[in-house]
Amino acid sequence: MITAAGIGSRLLPVTKEMPKEMLPVFYRRRSKALCLKPVVQVVFETLFDAGSRTFCMVVGRGKRAVEDYFTADRAFISLISKGGKKSLTAELSEFYGRLGKSSIAFVNQAEPIGFGDAVLCSAGFVGSDPFLLHAGDDLILSPGNDHMRRLKSAFTSLGADVIFFVEHTRHPEKYGVIRPKRISADLYRVKELVEKPKHPPSDLGVVAIYAFQPSVIEYLKRVKADQNGEFQLADAVQMMVEDKKKVFAIALRRSEKRVDMGSPDTYRLALKQTFR
Repeated sequence: MITAAGIGSRLLPVTKEMPKEMLPVFYRRRSKALCLKPVVQVVFETLFDAGSRTFCMVVGRGKRAVEDYFTADRAFISLISKGGKKSLTAELSEFYGRLGKSSIAFVNQAEPIGFGDAVLCSAGFVGSDPFLLHAGDDLILSPGNDHMRRLKSAFTSLGADVIFFVEHTRHPEKYGVIRPKRISADLYRVKELVEKPKHPPSDLGVVAIYAFQPSVIEYLKRVKADQNGEFQLADAVQMMVEDKKKVFAIALRRSEKRVDMGSPDTYRLALKQTFR
């Protein structure tokens, strides 16, 4: 599941018509030449390369850019190729090849009322299966996508109900934050999860990449709207913690870099991080 339905209010005015998930980051072609890709494409390709073939993309009302972009346009490639610029379409052709091997459903979140509501909108897609959840504007760069291997391996070996990434941050009050119980060097049992706390219980902020058992859907149905009228995924996870479910967090390693697109400052850093 990839969420791409937020307003992106901190990135206005550019996000008035364009989803923030369509903002570009730098990417190296196989030829080592630089190109620009929408961050949501990089997210999709990360999951595809980790073995996923069935996708649900949660999109927002009135912004068709994501759906249009994820619909192959072979005529465009043909047009560019006729102009003697076939080499420039290599990345797009490879992307369309991945789309052709994937099954993608689009779910509309009618109102932008929180991350938890976006996931709940996709309950029909989840059914009775475990699933990966990846925010369309949050990205981890790691050698060979090793972070996804670690996430899936830990989810299975621990028999987890929920597992997600965390990173040490100087500003934990801007994120969901855990109170951890250390199990090993980079693995924690989650004792508490608080969304944007005034008094953070640690400096471990949540990265919006999760593996879930389908039982999370029933918890999401019980979540109450916060003071902003939004339904937070963190509240559902906290309910699971209180019910003694197996909730774990994996800390990012030094070789794994988070790319956060949430604000102008973090987007500036994202461009610097991907210009490699």
